Amino acid sequence: MALYNFKKIMVVPSAKDFIDLTLSKTQRKTPTVIHKHYQIHRIRQFYMRKVKYTQQNYHDRLTQIITDFPKLDDIHPFYADLMNVLYDKDHYKLALGQINIAKNLIDNVAKDYVRLMKYGDSLYRCKQLKRAALGRMCTIIKRQKQSLEYLEQVRQHLSRLPTIDPNTRTLLLCGYPNVGKSSFINKVTRADVEVQPYAFTTKSLFVGHMDYKYLRWQVVDTPGILDHPLEERNTIEMQAITALAHLRAAVLYVMDISEQCGHCLEEQLELFQNIKPLFANKPLLIVANKCDVKRISELSEENQKMFVDLEADGFPVIETSTLTEEGVIQVKTEACDRLLAHRVETKMKGNKVNDILNRLHLALPAKRDSKERPPFIPEGALQRKNRMEVDVPKRKLEKDLEMELGDDYVLDLQKYWDLMNPSEKYDKIPELWEGHNIADYIDPDIMKKLQQLEEEEELRQAAGEYDSDSESEDEEMAGIRQLAQQIREKKKLKMLESKEKDTQGPRMPRTAKKVQRKKLEKEMSDLGLDMTDKNEAHYVTQARRSRSVTRKRKREESEPPTSAARSRSSSRTPRDVSGLRDAKMVKKTKTMMKKAQRKMNRLGRKGEGDRHVFDLKPKHLFSGKRKSGTTQRR
Repeated sequence: MALYNFKKIMVVPSAKDFIDLTLSKTQRKTPTVIHKHYQIHRIRQFYMRKVKYTQQNYHDRLTQIITDFPKLDDIHPFYADLMNVLYDKDHYKLALGQINIAKNLIDNVAKDYVRLMKYGDSLYRCKQLKRAALGRMCTIIKRQKQSLEYLEQVRQHLSRLPTIDPNTRTLLLCGYPNVGKSSFINKVTRADVEVQPYAFTTKSLFVGHMDYKYLRWQVVDTPGILDHPLEERNTIEMQAITALAHLRAAVLYVMDISEQCGHCLEEQLELFQNIKPLFANKPLLIVANKCDVKRISELSEENQKMFVDLEADGFPVIETSTLTEEGVIQVKTEACDRLLAHRVETKMKGNKVNDILNRLHLALPAKRDSKERPPFIPEGALQRKNRMEVDVPKRKLEKDLEMELGDDYVLDLQKYWDLMNPSEKYDKIPELWEGHNIADYIDPDIMKKLQQLEEEEELRQAAGEYDSDSESEDEEMAGIRQLAQQIREKKKLKMLESKEKDTQGPRMPRTAKKVQRKKLEKEMSDLGLDMTDKNEAHYVTQARRSRSVTRKRKREESEPPTSAARSRSSSRTPRDVSGLRDAKMVKKTKTMMKKAQRKMNRLGRKGEGDRHVFDLKPKHLFSGKRKSGTTQRR
């Protein structure tokens, strides 16, 4: 798991893009039209909203930039020193400080102009204050052009940095340029570092990953280091020095014993002695590379003595060849084992181990007597074991049957079904019927319940519960039945009569039909009902309630005109003339109306939100001779 993820830092726009993005967003997300009926307080609110929205956009974007970039005091010292080497710590802090100051200045500008806008007494003044506020904010951003460009370059470079976890198990390769460090990392990991026959092919840190003892390891390839004072080392070399100083890793110092890298063994040993303080408290291995060209045994006695002295100091020397892969796995195994042992020793020296050891207790049981107590094995387990040893014919498994029958074999699982009636094993049961799962509706006691129901039904029939009692009807019930039959027949006759009527004529809705009371009472009395004294019946009261109380009166005929003036058409006078004495007063009234309209006309001038096409036919599109080709552009 990566400790820092610099790839998630938001893109830093240039000053021009920053301004364009913010102003276009303000134009899109806020109202754009002031109507002529707006009061002055609403106009103030309109422009205040634009200023506040622009300030909030700038504030959010600048805060995001400041938050995304890592703070050198909060991150691991390895990354802090690496960023100092690559980007210059002072310049980096200065750029972020300038962005922070710009954010505060924009907040103050917006606050000041919103306060001024509260006293704007006209649309023109409010608009000019808004323009001044947005202009000052944009000027502040323009002055941060260099800081924004520098931070964007830093962001791009940070996103390309390898993800190195300073606390995990790490192997670190170092040495002179062109001694075979990149070839080694390509062999032991899945990394693909460029390998060329010239110095400083690797200009930055590269990381590869490998597995050893079911653990994930990272291998860091550093650029080559030359033997000169620390102050004279360039940025490429300082990356390797930073990694050596801060990463808790097993260091593999790679030496070229064939001297094809352009540096003799004495120079390589001198560099080892110079950077030896960086190896303190770290497991260290000397990797004698390119043994396929020359081995240590083929060197001069002086050079051989150098390697013997190194081994005497406790630094193991292993011969390797990245070309033939000789000794590569040995170096990897030795380095990983040494680092694991070193990490355990470090943890044992810490204070946390004592807290954990105090909680642990290892119990070792002691013998209470000399009596032997062998393990108890159940008799069934012993019999099963004996059966396995004796050559008893085994039960045929499905696999044996498949081997015997070959292509004729069909897997039959139903024969293993455990049913009460074995003959039902191969009965076909439909799983779904009319969208329902039959298995959900199967009752195991269905036959028993059916038998109980049949017995109950027989008892009811024997008791005569279903015998009809039609003879018990009295004369009153018979009369009701006869009357109901007559009503049904009369209803059928009515329906036939209505069908025989002229259906092509205009039909009236049911609500418009009105049945006369006399006719209704006559028909009902013919059917045998007593219709006397029905003034309070329901149908009578309903007829009263539905009758309209306020009937429309017929239009009274207009009286004949009494004079010749009244007989003429009396049309209404126009509104602009009504109530005025003569033409002179009409003229004066119109003059007063125009004067009163001047203020409204002035307030209704064209504003920034009015859409206007300034040139309907631009000259560069509609002038000159037409060339051959398409006319889509027009």
